[in-house]
Formats: sequence, C-alpha cells, structure tokens
Amino acid sequence: MSKTIELSGTKKGVISIIKLEKPYGEKSGAVASIGISLAGNAEGPEWKVHIPMENLDEVIEALKALK
Repeated sequence: MSKTIELSGTKKGVISIIKLEKPYGEKSGAVASIGISLAGNAEGPEWKVHIPMENLDEVIEALKALK
C-alpha cells in the first residue's frame, strides 16, 4: 500500500506514505514510512520517519487528537 498526498502550502510538495517490510534487514519488523518532499519527489523525500507497525494505532490516535 502506498499513498501520495499534496503538501499544503507548497507548489510541488508531497507527503508519501508506504509500508516497508524489513527496512533494516531480515530481522527487522515492518514500518510505516512517512516522507516529505518539497520538490515533489515521493520516491526520494528530503525528510522521513519510520514508525514500527506495533506503534501505529497509538500514533494515529495522537494525530487525531491534534486535529
């Protein structure tokens, strides 16, 4: 699953969201990777964060609370 969202307040910026399996090698767990690219490059974002899938529900709830 992957999703690209326009980054509000920019001309070309995007937010990219993808699930990565084993991002740090065979023994690592899956993560949700969230990237930001001001240049519009979803494949090579300037900033990114990896959230372990085990933490995803709690992070989603925290983001909803911010809204």
